[in-house]
Amino acid sequence: MKAREAARRARVLIVGDVMLDRYWFGDVHRISPEAPVPVVKVERTEERLGGAANVARNAAALGAAATLLSVVGDDDPGRAIARLAQAAGIRASLHVDQHLSTTIKLRVIGRQQQLLRIDFEEMPRHEVLEGKLSEFRELLANVDSVILSDYGKGGLTHIGDMISAARAAGKPVLVDPKGADYDRYAGATLITPNRAELAEVVGAWVSEADLARRAGDLRKRLGLSALLVTRSEEGMTLFREDGALHQPAQAREVFDVSGAGDTVIATLGVLIGAGMSLTDAVTYANRAGGIVVGKLGTAIVTPDELF
Repeated sequence: MKAREAARRARVLIVGDVMLDRYWFGDVHRISPEAPVPVVKVERTEERLGGAANVARNAAALGAAATLLSVVGDDDPGRAIARLAQAAGIRASLHVDQHLSTTIKLRVIGRQQQLLRIDFEEMPRHEVLEGKLSEFRELLANVDSVILSDYGKGGLTHIGDMISAARAAGKPVLVDPKGADYDRYAGATLITPNRAELAEVVGAWVSEADLARRAGDLRKRLGLSALLVTRSEEGMTLFREDGALHQPAQAREVFDVSGAGDTVIATLGVLIGAGMSLTDAVTYANRAGGIVVGKLGTAIVTPDELF
């Protein structure tokens, strides 16, 4: 079966922290007389799905049936996420917390360069998260793979229970990690830290052999099938029990790395869910990452571009 056709058969469940990415585009002609900062005359605004919602958007763009489970506030940004998810072909189950403000990342762009990012965020209440865990268990029966997208905003408080439930149901679980406590990801099939995130957990390495040892120790301690380190211009390296597989970076101009990790794990989740081998899925994910960094802001990769 061709990869494009396989992707369309995959059913992926994405759980994690969603956010609304807002962009203010404008031009810069002068420096402010009030402070040494550029004055941006805003000419256009745009809203895009961010966080776990961007993972779901990337999965849906590849043709997969993407289900998104998360928490939003009872506010306009939360409703915007629901609207954008529907437009992207995502089946979204967004639990509403009356006491939560939906996370917003506002980026100010001048002359196609990001000048400033402003974040509005707070943690969801525990009660809402409990309800999400119950629905998660119900959804497992009708999906092929699970992606847990952790942005450290509190949406994955029960991630250990989710991993256990998914593995008990025989579903591969892919985690995009955050923070220094990786014990909470124990039992996952695959985690995808970037270079800086992994160094925060295992310490700085001095050689490829040292990296392989540190990554291998972490993989064994957490009981992972594999660990994929995304390494920016160095490509990505997959660590498994039978050794390491390195994929060099695709030769493309890097324009914006925003959301590249979302694209990588979405591609992996879709293709692994479709039954593709991990080695082949990593090859496609590396290609997808190389494509998306050539685009401005959180973006998607189309089947025509990838396959």
